[in-house]
Amino acid sequence: MSNELDKLVLIDGNSIISRAFYAIPPLTSSNGLHTNAVLGFTTMLLKVLEEEKPSHVLVAFDAGKVTFRHEGYSEYKGGRQKTPPELSEQFPLLKELLQAFSISQFELAGYEADDIIGTMARLAEEQGKTAIVVSGDKDMLQLTTDQVSVLITRKGVSEVERYTPSAIGEKYGLTPAQIIDLKGLMGDASDNIPGVPGVGEKTALKLLHEFGTVENVLANIEEIKGKLRENIESHMDDARMSKQLATIFREVPLDYSLDDVTWKGYDSAVLAGALRKLEFKNLVERLNLSGANDATEAESAEAASQYEVVRVDTVGWERLNGALATAEAVLVESSGDNPHHGEGIGLSIVSGSECFTIPYAYLASPEAASLRSWLENAEASKTCYDAHRVELILASSGIALSGQTFDVQLAAYLLDPTEADPSLQGLLQRHGLPPILSDEAVYGKGAKYRLPGDGELAKHLAAKADAIRRLKPLLSEKLEKLGMNELFYELEQPLSGVLAKMEMQGITVQTEALQDLGTEFQRRIDEITKAVYESAGFEFNIGSPRQLGEVLFERLGLPVVKKTKTGYSTDAEVLEKLEPHHEIVRLILHYRQLAKLQSTYIEGLLKEIRPETGKIHTFYKQTIAATGRLSSQFPNLQNIPIRMEEGRQIRKAFVPSEPGWVILAADYSQIELRVLAHISGDDGLKEAFLKDMDIHTKTAMDVFGVPADQVDGNMRRQAKAVNFGIVYGISDWGLSQNLNITRGEAADFIEQYYRTFPGVKRYMVTVVEEAKKNGYVTTMMQRRRLLPEINHSNFNLRSFAERTAMNTPIQGTAADIIKLAMLRMNEALLERGLRSRMLLQVHDELVFEVPQEELEAMKALVPDVMSTALKLDVPLLAEVSVGSNWYEAK
Repeated sequence: MSNELDKLVLIDGNSIISRAFYAIPPLTSSNGLHTNAVLGFTTMLLKVLEEEKPSHVLVAFDAGKVTFRHEGYSEYKGGRQKTPPELSEQFPLLKELLQAFSISQFELAGYEADDIIGTMARLAEEQGKTAIVVSGDKDMLQLTTDQVSVLITRKGVSEVERYTPSAIGEKYGLTPAQIIDLKGLMGDASDNIPGVPGVGEKTALKLLHEFGTVENVLANIEEIKGKLRENIESHMDDARMSKQLATIFREVPLDYSLDDVTWKGYDSAVLAGALRKLEFKNLVERLNLSGANDATEAESAEAASQYEVVRVDTVGWERLNGALATAEAVLVESSGDNPHHGEGIGLSIVSGSECFTIPYAYLASPEAASLRSWLENAEASKTCYDAHRVELILASSGIALSGQTFDVQLAAYLLDPTEADPSLQGLLQRHGLPPILSDEAVYGKGAKYRLPGDGELAKHLAAKADAIRRLKPLLSEKLEKLGMNELFYELEQPLSGVLAKMEMQGITVQTEALQDLGTEFQRRIDEITKAVYESAGFEFNIGSPRQLGEVLFERLGLPVVKKTKTGYSTDAEVLEKLEPHHEIVRLILHYRQLAKLQSTYIEGLLKEIRPETGKIHTFYKQTIAATGRLSSQFPNLQNIPIRMEEGRQIRKAFVPSEPGWVILAADYSQIELRVLAHISGDDGLKEAFLKDMDIHTKTAMDVFGVPADQVDGNMRRQAKAVNFGIVYGISDWGLSQNLNITRGEAADFIEQYYRTFPGVKRYMVTVVEEAKKNGYVTTMMQRRRLLPEINHSNFNLRSFAERTAMNTPIQGTAADIIKLAMLRMNEALLERGLRSRMLLQVHDELVFEVPQEELEAMKALVPDVMSTALKLDVPLLAEVSVGSNWYEAK
């Protein structure tokens, strides 16, 4: 291969992913993997690839904690905290994604990424080529030459600042080589490089402008006066060693050459699959990879050769009517993400060797009477894709879908709830069936909005209906083989219809009440703004992190908790730590809370009120959360913040739709902890629930070894955090962040919890062992979560899978219980002929609207149904409250 090289991009993998982790808000995929750092890294990578257009790319990683630098200074990097597991688990994800990009990645024991990059930059320069180094570490500036530029990330990883020798001269008055001297004098706390005490960047620069190097500073010590001279004289060896530690080693013995890092771009299909696995849908669209896995025309034609496409519009109705009795699958195609606003495009029905396609507009024609009757006939069994959506679309046309007995999307989700591509095309590929063209390939990027010609559309709808038919026997066989028939046929499939019924009913929301609350929020925002200005002594932009940082740390002199490359951090974590130091911090936190309520919830909910009904009609998805939890969309009513009073007040606008009726809410009490008590069989936990004790007080008593009357609020708060942390597989790092304690204290707390509740510990060990043996875990209802990484050689991936194995049976069983309760409540309401309506499911809460004459009956019926949804060794408890609005029913 030729040695021709235009431009080499060298990326400091550890530095960039770490900066991305702390810069990008927490983000998890549907299967619980943390992905924020990988997303931030990928965004930066794409920007560099687009702007630099390199011919060679390398991402270098640190190979381990021990390097040759530790031989001379064992405390090198000794001050660094242990990498949070939420970050550690993302390294293998990033490395897998880099493979999909066809980008080379290297690491070498005993050396750091800096050294690999320095060596490769030298090799490029020696061959007369250019190199671009990308890092968040300014140590890399020492590598700059006329042929080597360094890009230092700013504002997290979203922006970079380019350094050349002249740029370094302008900014620091130094040459690139003097960057090492700068670190020698001022040190680097992040790497535990000591430098000289009392010498910061300003002083170090002054010394170097006068003397040039560390060695010259030490040789001319007599020219330096006062305390500074004393510090330097006392730490000469530290200064020399610090310079040596900061020097990038550029002679790493590499067994590869520049040719080995050639980059010719990526395979679109491979990259699309990797990005979809991480659920980076926006990046798939940005890179125009939506159709990357499309079937070829030949493959689609081969699949289509099994049936005849019969278009039904002004003709063909008799032929369709004759085929309905043997129909095997029905597809209803519609536009938009929200089915409550969607519009029908067409239908396709498969029967024998025929696929009938009907433009949606013809569904209202007199000729379609038999088809409409068939759709509403409960005795006519129907196999669909996303039957929930189909039911909502048809309902908007006055058709009450019935008889939907098999939903291939729902079945596929149960078989693997972590699958990133649930489209028909994705399901066919996953199950080894002949493919079809994707929606993007047929409709274009704005899928289902730019319609193709009638002939092409008819073929596409027919192909999708046939795909549903082909998938059904395969999926139904797998459900039976895995013992999931009860979960599918007796819970999830019938629940789909219950959800559609709830959504179509909707919940009434008083526009005026929301607007009044918004006005009140704005009044209080204005009051707080004025108070902030008075506390600061002048006006400034509270929403500007830079201006706020200047006020807090420079004008008011508050302690600096965390700095970013662009200045002071003023994120929520920082402000919470600063709250005891000054009144202005409490005001700013309150300002932010109210501003978010105003923009996200008041304004957001107002947009979702349907003018024709005066209601909000949310959309519940059964196929998103890997734990089995329902997801509320358009709008998300599960996210209204109710821990703060102002957030709870938003619920005042949610009222009954009938005059004289009331809102009844029933909330499971600590359902996940009760499930944990049952599954683990721990005597202490079971005792607490059997005796109706406050579980958090009980935990605090046992963990702290004190009687109930000595458990204070802080003890109970810590016990509560650990109780729920155990359920969600929290790490010592996560618990330390929640409780604002050290990681060591958090680890001790978790360990003490396990000593106190040994049954929980035994359960955690046992469930992981079973997962390693089986490759999956299940809930009490046999909901299955595959864990392919449970035996992975990579520690971080394996650890994440182990935590998932521990918490999935708990969270998933809790999800199953409330779904069972919803199904039973729907049956109970119908059997008793009650007019009361189930409106919402929010986490562990069910919300109803109830006429006064049924109130006493419902107050008894609802908790009875909920408490008996699934038999446990400890009682399930549902607490009922009633009010004229959702706020009062709390």
